[in-house]
Amino acid sequence: MTPAYIIIALVVAQRLAELAYAQHNTRALLANGAVEVGGAHYPLFVALHAGWLLAIVLALPRSAPIHWLPLAGYLALELLRVWTMLSLGRYWTTRIITLPGAPIVRRGPYRLVRHPNYLIVVGEIALLPLVFGEVRVAALFSVLNGVLLFWRIREEETALAPRQRL
Repeated sequence: MTPAYIIIALVVAQRLAELAYAQHNTRALLANGAVEVGGAHYPLFVALHAGWLLAIVLALPRSAPIHWLPLAGYLALELLRVWTMLSLGRYWTTRIITLPGAPIVRRGPYRLVRHPNYLIVVGEIALLPLVFGEVRVAALFSVLNGVLLFWRIREEETALAPRQRL
């Protein structure tokens, strides 16, 4: 297996582990009275991320070079992702799940940025294809992600508005 395929396999394994963790948290939150908001767009995000990884693989040249600067940037984003997940703890999910009466998390990267996880995803979608020199994949999926994130952030802000004063 080439280094490129090893990197992609590690990213896929990470995403699957995150989905399992998110599903665990989602079930627990819903059991405690939380509600999901904006679920209609969720399958589009799943399709976008699966399509992004598939496009990277399909565009991969036989002897794909590894560009180390975008890889270093991507790895730095993964550290930020862990910090974000740890800061949210049991509230971290891949869906918009809100627990009425729970205070808004304002620790970790949330002290600095309103939606750090979304900024991280923007970077990931741009950088991972660039690790392999796939500029077109990075550009296309960055635009698609931007459109979906615009929709999602509006949904999330509406859902969180009642909890802003807690």
